[in-house]
Amino acid sequence: MAKPFLTLLLFLFFQITFQAFPQRYGTALGLRFGNSDFNRTLGLTLQQRLTERVTLEGIIQSDFNRNSTLSLLAERHRPIISKRFNYYLGGGASFGKEESFVKNPATKEIVHTYGNATFGVDLVAGIELTIANAVIALDYKPNINISGREEFYRGQVGISARTVLVKSKEQKRRQKQRQKAKKASQQQTKKPFSDLFK
Repeated sequence: MAKPFLTLLLFLFFQITFQAFPQRYGTALGLRFGNSDFNRTLGLTLQQRLTERVTLEGIIQSDFNRNSTLSLLAERHRPIISKRFNYYLGGGASFGKEESFVKNPATKEIVHTYGNATFGVDLVAGIELTIANAVIALDYKPNINISGREEFYRGQVGISARTVLVKSKEQKRRQKQRQKAKKASQQQTKKPFSDLFK
């Protein structure tokens, strides 16, 4: 008897919480803390909504020592409980300056190099929650190396905290205004057929 009652209370709590903060974001900027087997990083993350369920995210991060990267990711979002609590999957390109560890089997030495210009493919899977003007996200971002370092694969867990710069409703309103202005300018440039004979 207690379990169904507790489930009902949790359901009502989430419904009230998500209805109390109905806004979603169009543009959000914040900090990202990353952790991997190789290093811990701090960075900036900027997320821009392109369509109803697709965002573009740019992440620039560094360990302020030997590793700095820039990632550009396209992400597709799906709601879990509501539009403000969702999971996302995506991928994109990664560029950076990173350290590398090369194993020499003949001498059984590991040669450590840094300052390597790297290029790779990033994948990402995460969950995010939007409350008021804040977006909190937890993700896993594996990197597949194409050039620049010895390790083919590195994985990173990240926690992001972003503030909403442009709300979704405001972004949609601006898009409609731009479309109206474009339509009006197109109508002004079109001359009536009768003007051709004047």
